[in-house]
Amino acid sequence: MSAPDFDHPPRPLVQRVGAILWPSFFAAGVATMVFFAFVDPTELGRITFPHVELTRGVGYTIGFFTFWLATASSSLFTWILLRPSSRFNGPRR
Repeated sequence: MSAPDFDHPPRPLVQRVGAILWPSFFAAGVATMVFFAFVDPTELGRITFPHVELTRGVGYTIGFFTFWLATASSSLFTWILLRPSSRFNGPRR
């Protein structure tokens, strides 16, 4: 049995970027809340960067964007793995 020749058209760039960044934004928000429920950002700052004075707000911000980068990377790799192989292998004969 052969696969149908139909291939879904590529999605618009804004939709692809949104599909990666939007879910990762929510996941980063949850990860930030859970992590900082147990870790004080000022203490973490003193341990990791003792020569830099970090406020709680800056610590939360750095933590959120770090989690967002990690979760966006995960979403990006998932998107890469789910792309149809027909876009890379050329037309079927």
